[in-house]
Order: sequence, then C-alpha cells, then structure tokens
Amino acid sequence: MSRPRILIVGAGFAGYRTARTLSRMTRGRAHITLLNPTDYFLYLPLLPQVAAGVLEPRRVTVSLSDTLPNVRLVLGEADRIDLDGQTLHYTGPEGDGGTLAYDRLVLAAGSVNKLLPIPGVAEYAHGFRGLPEALYLRDHVTRQVELAAAADDPKSCAARCTFVVVGAGYTGTEVAAHGQMFTDAQVRKHPLRQGMRPRWMLLDVAPRVLPEMDEKLSTTADRVLRQRGVDVRMGTSVKEATPDGVVLTDGEFVETRTLVWCVGVRPDPLVESLGLPMEKGRLLVDPHLQVPGRPELFACGDVAAVPDLDKPGSYTPMTAQHAWRHGKVAAENVAASLGLGGARKPYRHRDLGFVVDLGGAKAAANPLGVPLSGVPAGAVTRGYHLAAMPGNRVRVAADWLLDAVLPRQAVQLGLVRSWSVPLDTSSPELARVPGGPERRQEESARSGPGAAIEADTHDGGSGTGSPQGRAGEEPAKGQPGSRATQQPPGSGTAQRRSEEELAKGRPGAEPARNWPADEPAKGPVGSGSAKGHLAAESEKGRSGGEPARNQPGGEPAKNQPGGEPAKNQPGGEPARTQPGGEPAKNQPRTTPQPPADRPPPDPDAAPGPVKRSDVPDDSAKGDS
Repeated sequence: MSRPRILIVGAGFAGYRTARTLSRMTRGRAHITLLNPTDYFLYLPLLPQVAAGVLEPRRVTVSLSDTLPNVRLVLGEADRIDLDGQTLHYTGPEGDGGTLAYDRLVLAAGSVNKLLPIPGVAEYAHGFRGLPEALYLRDHVTRQVELAAAADDPKSCAARCTFVVVGAGYTGTEVAAHGQMFTDAQVRKHPLRQGMRPRWMLLDVAPRVLPEMDEKLSTTADRVLRQRGVDVRMGTSVKEATPDGVVLTDGEFVETRTLVWCVGVRPDPLVESLGLPMEKGRLLVDPHLQVPGRPELFACGDVAAVPDLDKPGSYTPMTAQHAWRHGKVAAENVAASLGLGGARKPYRHRDLGFVVDLGGAKAAANPLGVPLSGVPAGAVTRGYHLAAMPGNRVRVAADWLLDAVLPRQAVQLGLVRSWSVPLDTSSPELARVPGGPERRQEESARSGPGAAIEADTHDGGSGTGSPQGRAGEEPAKGQPGSRATQQPPGSGTAQRRSEEELAKGRPGAEPARNWPADEPAKGPVGSGSAKGHLAAESEKGRSGGEPARNQPGGEPAKNQPGGEPAKNQPGGEPARTQPGGEPAKNQPRTTPQPPADRPPPDPDAAPGPVKRSDVPDDSAKGDS
C-alpha cells in the first residue's frame, strides 16, 4: 500500500509546526511535502532587532532541510488549487512550475501587508513582514543618518532624520523603540547639526499603544517610548504620503524620507481563490481546523478563521502564538484522519501572556498574567524568545551578549533596493529581482529540478505543466524571455521612478544596460534623443517587457549563432567598433553630459534608484 501524501503550503509558524509534528508522528509512514518560497523558517518576533543591527539576519532564520527530517522541501509559491482533482499548481523561484498532488492538504500560507486606501502609501511606504524589508530598512536608516550628518541645509537634515512608523501594535512599537536606540547610537559617531537629534514618530488611530494588550503593559510601553524620545501620537494617522513627507489626519505636514507601514496584516490572497466560505478574508474551519465539506482540506495560522471555544462567536486572533499552536493541532488531526495517530482534538488555548521587547534592558511582559516592566520584563522576554525559537539559540544569545558590550556596526550593505520590497506584494518574504518570475502566474510551466516527483502525482510522472513551458516551444507569457508578462519588478509608479533615477545618472546608479535583457541605447548619452537616454528603452530591456534582441527568448543577435553573420567576421564589412572603423552609435562618449532638459547629478544623492533618499523630483512618482 502506497504512503499517503500530505502537502503543507507555507512554512511560517503554523506550517513549520505542522511539518515538524507530522514528521515525528508518522515516522516515514506518510510522504510529507512542504511548499515554501524560501528554504528557511523566519522567527518574526526578532525581526526588529535585525533592522536595528542587534542580530545578524541568519540568526532569525532556521533551515527547513536541517530541522525537518522526512519532509521534502519544494521551493515555490502556490498559484492555484484544484480541490476536486486534489492537485496544486505552483511556480518555482526560477519561473519553472509544476503540479503537486495530495491526499491531505494543509493551508498555512500566512499573511501579507495590510493596505488602506490612502494616497501615496503604496508608492512611498515599506512594510515589515519579511527579512528583505528588515535589511532594506537597516540600510535606509543608516544612509539617512549619514547623509543628514553631511548635509549643509538644516531643513534637509531634519527631514532625513525623521522616521515615521504607522501602527502601534507589536511590530510598530518594537520598530520605533529599537529604531530610536539605533539612530541615537549612530549620531554619536556622526554628529548632526547643533541641537538636532533623530526623531521617531509612532502613529495610530487607536487610543493607546498596544491596544490589544493589558492596559498596564500598554502604559509601560508608552512611558518607555516617550522617555527614549519617540514622538507617540495616538488618534492620529497618515492622510497622504508624498515624496517629501506625510500629511497627518490632523492636517500637519511632516517632512520625512522614511515611512514604515505596520498597520496590520491580512491573510494571504491564495485562500480567496478557493471559493469557500470566508470570514474577513480567512478560510472558515471547524474547531478541528478542517474545512467543512472538505475532509481532505485543513487550514491553520493567519489564513484560517478558527473558532475560539472559550469565547463563543469569536475567532482566534492572527498572532504567532496561536499560529504555533494551530500547527500542532492540525498535524495531530491530519494524522488521525489517515489512521496514523490517535483521536481528533479540537483547538483550545490557554493565554500564557505576551511579551514586547523595547530594546536594551527594557520590555513589557505579563507572563501568566503577572505584569512586569524594566529589567525583569527584559529577562522574561528574551528567555521566552530563546525557548520559543526552534534553532539558533546559542547564536542569538551570543549576539545579545556582544551587543551589550560592543558598539553596533552601522554600515550599508546595499543588498536590497527600494523597488525590491514594494508594500503592495503578496510575497513579503521575497525581494524582487530583475528578470525574476512573478507570483500567481496563470500559465504553468513544465516541472524542473526540485519540482514534483512520482510520489506527488496521480499519474506517477513528474509534474504536468503547461505545454508552453516545454523545450522548443514558445515560453509561457509570464516567464523570462517572453514578450508579455504580468508585472515587471517594482510595479507601478515605483518602477517608473527607478527608471527616471537611472536616466539621470545619479552617483552609484546602475546603467540601464546592465539590467538583464536590456536593449542597448541607440544613441550616445546626452544626445538629446529619446533613445539616447540610458533608460529610454528600459521597458523592452526589463523582465516583463519585450526581450532584447540579443537575450534568450528574443530575436537572435546578428553576431550570434543562428543570426545574420556579424559584419566584422572574415569576408564581411569591418565592425564599426573595431580600430579603424566608425565608432559604434550605441557607445557612451568619453565624458558624457546630462541632457539639457535634466539637472546635473546631485552629489548628495543616495546610491541606486532609492526614491526616499534622493532629492525630491516631481517628474515622476516613486518608491520610498
């Protein structure tokens, strides 16, 4: 008898706990597959410490392959689910997709940034849900302080050193608390103008900080933030975001180059496509975490509306504690449904309290209902995190010890650009890259390495993809090399802004021709012709536009095999780029000059296409 196939979507708190518990319970009697965009589990509660330079990024990640024995990891993102056929179609990190079949499916896809219809927020704000966003924020804050220290204009200095955080929940409160300490430490090395210091603002429409916590803990957190210098404004939020700052709901305009969006989360959009009963975007399940009418389908974590048996008529909140506990119960019930475990169990929980790390030795905690503050709360908070982490405990403790005795290293690594972490994304755990496949592509491609294997499919073969993805045929429209794709990296006005920055020749900006599949400019830089600008043909050169003629998937270059013979080959006309020939028309001049209709480069501009760090420009909307 073949082993039952269990497919888990997502490796957050709920998905990781489900996979780990099932691995221990089944002991090889079931084929367990875990589908996740990354090869690690991210311990989200410590992410603010990554942004503040307390912890290195790898400290808050736990390898899935190393910690989940007997679980097969498939890298990719779910595109669509065929409930009747019991198959799931996914897209891998390199654009090749496949199909996974299952006997039991556990949906634990997690959540994404919650957007509100506020003008400019999607273009100028950044979320805080994934490791790329934390790395970007650390670089961005470091850059703003360094630029402010070198600025001659007091107004520019003040704007760069003003950081606005929207949302006074767990994440926003910790980001503001750690951020104030981080920037204060920086200005000791890079003093600002006399009488100036970094300013962090924490905004929320709620009447108090941490409204979901006990009022005593809320008061403790509020006091620590204000003593540290954070400008806490309750009952106030952002009315509009602009390139120069934000307009608050009370009418005040705050000049800033940094807007961090922590207003909350919403369930992953994947569950909306199932056509099943929902509750505020979450999939309705019974107390056993099973979808009514679908005995093969389970859901847990942020995508599941789990009834709270202790509070009839309500559902468990979207917190890490509940997701972690959901995973254990879901695993036990999946095993029971396959005859591999005991009886099914309903989900019940007992509130053990909450902890909020406010940086340094400060924290707010109420373990087992006992409110704590100061050093005792800090010790309890860090002890809880060490106990809750499934790995890296020694490394995390070592980083905490080193941070207590050594100064932090505030340097820009430049690994994540602004357009790589847009706020409006269904994959906050992934940074966008030029030429990378986009999420939720409609066309599926053939299976490749790491795709479905025989045990995952009904027909015993590899994943059955769309014929458009097979060798020798036209690539799927969403894949690199095609003439149409759903969305280029850095969508909307943010992408257009990045192209404008490239065209202006700002210091450190990467020429457009260095992007994958970029078509060479057809005129010299500064010629005044539209095709002479570095970013003039960017839509054709970027993934999602028409492929360059010398790139895979495009028309073969005339000097490549299969194309027209190059004119500089024996028997042909000498190439114009060779000595003695006419200079090539698409080569830059020795000393390029900016076009007459554009200003010269700003020496204080930030490296790369990062809108929030550059001198404001009204020519195009941009990213933050």
